[in-house]
Amino acid sequence: MSLNVVGQQQIILDLGTGLQYLGHQIVKEKKPFHATALLSHLHWDHVQGMPFFTPMMSDDAILDVYGPAQESGVQLQTAITEMIRPPMFPLGIMDFPGTFNFIDISDNDFYIGDFKIRSRQIPHVGNTLGFRVEIDGISVAYLSDHQQPYDGSFTVIESVHELVDDCDLLIHDSQYTPAEFKQKFNWGHCTPDFAVQVAKECRVKRLVMFHHDPLRNDSALDELAQMRVSEGLEVIVAAEGMTITLQ
Repeated sequence: MSLNVVGQQQIILDLGTGLQYLGHQIVKEKKPFHATALLSHLHWDHVQGMPFFTPMMSDDAILDVYGPAQESGVQLQTAITEMIRPPMFPLGIMDFPGTFNFIDISDNDFYIGDFKIRSRQIPHVGNTLGFRVEIDGISVAYLSDHQQPYDGSFTVIESVHELVDDCDLLIHDSQYTPAEFKQKFNWGHCTPDFAVQVAKECRVKRLVMFHHDPLRNDSALDELAQMRVSEGLEVIVAAEGMTITLQ
């Protein structure tokens, strides 16, 4: 998933398997590559696209990766280097021709070009960040993995408000049905109902339901979204290859 604004560096959101398809598109453009990735956390489904990202096979390619500092004090670069190396993969991540730069962040506000970035820790399993990206009066919030409260309260914590309030587009975890959540209430995810609650409480214009359960088919996802459409809130089910234009 990426954010693209003419004249600005590309912003990539997380580094999962979809990164491989994005990489093929970038290589076809035959242009020098320098982009920034905002990494929410280090679970496998959010980093395993890195060694298959073909732009990094060029020695002039640069990817700056901003991600969460670890509870153990281990630096982001060290953690990823330990994950992507032999015998789990033929090469170490730092052995690629391109350059990976890893930057540890927590609750920070910073700029990448004209993009204003806000990162805040949000509830999940392990250190996890949500992001807000703003440019030219347009704002996008990205909360890929967000633990729904166990007690059924649907409480939206302050750090989430800081990321989401009044944003134009919210990309939000919506992995479990209510029945599934009862079994996996402490796995770090949430229901579409909680995603809608976050969007409504934070006065969001559009909600994109994201991080679907892999076994959910298209018709089931459409049904989940249609059941939760409410006045003043547009609900979209994220799909492979989808493009959304904000202006």
